[in-house]
Amino acid sequence: MRQSQTNNEAFEVTIEKLVYGGDGLARKNGLVVLAPFVLPGERVLVETLEQKPDLLRTRLSEVREPAPGRVAPPCLYFGRCGGCQYQHADYEIQLELKRSILRETLARIGKISAPEEIRVISADPWNYRNRSQFHIDGTQIGYLEAQSNRLCAIDHCPISSPKINEVIGMFRRMLNDSRWPRFVRSLEIFTNERDVQLNVLETERPLARRFFEWCAAEIPGLVLGDLEYSAAGFIYRVSGGSFFQVNRFLLDPLVDVALEGSRGEAALDLYAGVGLFSLPLAQRFGRVTAVESGGGAVRDLQFNAERADIAIDVRQMNVDSFLASLEMVPEFVLADPPRSGLGRAVIGYLARLKPARITIVACNPATLARDLAGLLAAGYQLDQVALIDLFPQTFHIETVAKLKL
Repeated sequence: MRQSQTNNEAFEVTIEKLVYGGDGLARKNGLVVLAPFVLPGERVLVETLEQKPDLLRTRLSEVREPAPGRVAPPCLYFGRCGGCQYQHADYEIQLELKRSILRETLARIGKISAPEEIRVISADPWNYRNRSQFHIDGTQIGYLEAQSNRLCAIDHCPISSPKINEVIGMFRRMLNDSRWPRFVRSLEIFTNERDVQLNVLETERPLARRFFEWCAAEIPGLVLGDLEYSAAGFIYRVSGGSFFQVNRFLLDPLVDVALEGSRGEAALDLYAGVGLFSLPLAQRFGRVTAVESGGGAVRDLQFNAERADIAIDVRQMNVDSFLASLEMVPEFVLADPPRSGLGRAVIGYLARLKPARITIVACNPATLARDLAGLLAAGYQLDQVALIDLFPQTFHIETVAKLKL
């Protein structure tokens, strides 16, 4: 579709609602107008950034009539850093907005009427991240600006944990040291608030071991290898590159909500990662099969199960390949797919197998709506929906959806 740039025309609109992605939606002369950092009901002045045939993307210039839920963002970088979208909203307002967006997305994309009650589970909305990724430019560290490759340099991050903020300060000092390799472009910090794992994500050449040894000498708690993380009554080994949920306050509630009421003989854990759900499932079911394609995560899962003295049938396979040859029908399926969702093939295999209950842990409401629509068409009923706010101050929505035949 052809796009055209405009001359930053300024105009006034009233925001109707927020949409998934963080923007507010308004209308002008038959066009949809999208604006960031606004709230429903606000009258705002915006400037056009980009025009498409039926859409105007804008920047916020002035809030002329603020909504009652508007607050002063506590972060110095909010509005420039691309990490957060909702710091201008009171936290209770954020939760209600996300619940409305989830309900609207299910209806618009999946033609699904969500249950009358969508439970919302939340915790402290600040200092919650146990894992954060940073970009580096010269002697500065930070995040990318919104919709840009420019660095927003920071000296702290209010949604990252205290330990991560401690490490940010150490890296700011180390970046001015001649020993810092100037070809490192991005890295990740993962922590259990005692130990720290450093993962280099983007570098123009391989790093020598002496770099990591220097980091270990400078950063208290840095481990040169795997990190141990306690959650849901177990200790999980998490190697570099293995997925693990990022909200340190909501790990146990997430597992509790996803597995509550589930017991029986056989269960599947699809996209199992290092076993966050697999190990608790094995306390509830006689036989658990965990399916994960990543080699590092599979090794972590096997180690975690063995250390806990739990028998789990671990399969290193793509989920669709595993389901294609599966003949045994489990009573319960837990699926925690990536943002792309389950997809048509997996939905088709689940519709053929027809387990009595399916729970989906979804990080994208749009792909969740598509997946639910396919399962409902196969005869399932949407029994419960819960919103777990794993990502306060951002537009991201984590949902636990439970289906039954």
